[in-house]
Amino acid sequence: MNRSVYITRLASFLPNEPVANEEMENILGLINNQSSKAKPLILRNNQIKKRFYALDRAGNTTHTNAQLTKLAIEKLFDEKFKMSDVDVLSCGTTSPDQLLPAHAAMVHGALGAHEVEINSATGACSAGIQALKFGYLSVLAGAADNAVCAGSERFSRQMLARFFKEEAEKVKQLEGDGIIAFEKDFLRFMLSDGASAALLESKPNENGISLRIDWLEQRSFANQLPPCMYAGAVFDKDGNFTGWNDMDQPQWAAQSVFAIKQDTKLLGENIVKKGGELLRDIIKEKNLDLSTITYFLPHLSSQYFASRIEKGLADLGMDVPQSRWFTNLSWVGNVGAASPYLMLEELFHSGRLKVGDKLLMMIPESARFNYGYVLLTVV
Repeated sequence: MNRSVYITRLASFLPNEPVANEEMENILGLINNQSSKAKPLILRNNQIKKRFYALDRAGNTTHTNAQLTKLAIEKLFDEKFKMSDVDVLSCGTTSPDQLLPAHAAMVHGALGAHEVEINSATGACSAGIQALKFGYLSVLAGAADNAVCAGSERFSRQMLARFFKEEAEKVKQLEGDGIIAFEKDFLRFMLSDGASAALLESKPNENGISLRIDWLEQRSFANQLPPCMYAGAVFDKDGNFTGWNDMDQPQWAAQSVFAIKQDTKLLGENIVKKGGELLRDIIKEKNLDLSTITYFLPHLSSQYFASRIEKGLADLGMDVPQSRWFTNLSWVGNVGAASPYLMLEELFHSGRLKVGDKLLMMIPESARFNYGYVLLTVV
């Protein structure tokens, strides 16, 4: 079957007004009534200037994750393509509103309309691209004529200071300072809320550009590396990784078990290295010439990694200078599974793309080191 898949529409939804660095703790609150000592270092390294929270200025919820996703998806629709035309709905997130039902089911319920095939991808940053691949393969195989794919996050609720109160009091009693471990504090000043969505079809737009998906490759390195970013689990003093359902309920609050945590040492040692090794293998397999890439769209959790990625790729003989990079981390924030879509959506509507341009997307995920690469051609 000679069939191609095209991204024909992209849309995003970012909740409320952007939050500047100096406003963050006014909304999230102070842990143990003191400003984070790590905050200045974290913000200096990540270079994020604005982010978005699905919270009002008093820290009250304004949107669920499913609502954020619904609002992004609805922007794809018009009189030519309606919700009733959707064949497949595929949604990825790190931060669903509940354990069950699945996130895509909740989004479908919010959207309403007719019965559709759904798919929920879970994980961390690559969950959105995993959702995209399901839609891509569905259309490529001829099982569907179109698919709506989305990535979304609502991290802010998990970062509110009141959810760390019990642990901070315990730390204060034991150590006298009440300062939460850096592995948790680190991500409070990294993460953002929002959603973005793409429409995939078997034919390109009749008017305006489309993005042909040339290939989408993913690889996991969980066979080599331990968990690095995690939630709903802890490492105990002996190094055993234990999930929430094997812990007693009092431990959940005492250890902030459901907070997202990051082993920054393990991250720094592997996130660039493994991504570069995979790209080297893909280049050989696909016979890809990096000099033909017009735009490189790397999902960055922090600008700290930008120069390290550039050098790491160059050291492996893969020169992708930052003059060809497109990122929006500084003014959108790190929105996890939504970030690759948010970058692509902004570039798609920027007026900068022309027919023949090639876009290479890189989506690293540190949860247990999963990576995705996508090659797109503007048609």
